[in-house]
Amino acid sequence: MAELNTGDGGGGKGGKVRSKKQNSKVDLTAMVDLAFLLITFFMLTTSLSKPQSMDLSLPNKDDDTTKTVDTKVDENRTMTVILGENNKLTYYMGLLASPIAGPKDLPYGKDGIRRELLKRKKSVLEYSAGLGKPKNGIIVIIKPTKKSNYRNLVDILDEMAITGVETYAIVPEFTPEENKLIDKK
Repeated sequence: MAELNTGDGGGGKGGKVRSKKQNSKVDLTAMVDLAFLLITFFMLTTSLSKPQSMDLSLPNKDDDTTKTVDTKVDENRTMTVILGENNKLTYYMGLLASPIAGPKDLPYGKDGIRRELLKRKKSVLEYSAGLGKPKNGIIVIIKPTKKSNYRNLVDILDEMAITGVETYAIVPEFTPEENKLIDKK
């Protein structure tokens, strides 16, 4: 509400009458209340950005599982991706000593590793169906080098989610053949 304070018009003893300047005072309580109501409304109706995360299955940290058991996997279903420096990656199918495909350098993205993953996934499904095991898909082994960065690892994990690869592992160890391959690049 606006309130106007006025003083007396007179001035003491006779003489000239001077008019006093009137001081105006505006009550801003209603505007402040409205501002707080608007802030509260927008805070309650706005959807905040939700953090994005990846689902990863990690092994249990039980003491009973200290014994490692080697699992035999058909090399025709295995694709190894080596993450290198400068946003480069190298892949090969099967064993490096006798590869089915590769080793070949590829870029990240839809025209690089994604296309190759989809192609290899399809060929592995056809191979497994020929053996009478239609549920066996491709297995991707991701091997980051010391010169690769965190973004490269996140990018390749995103590619696994995009292409629908269900079985993949991050392995930090390299074979002697892989070390030679890394040293050449």
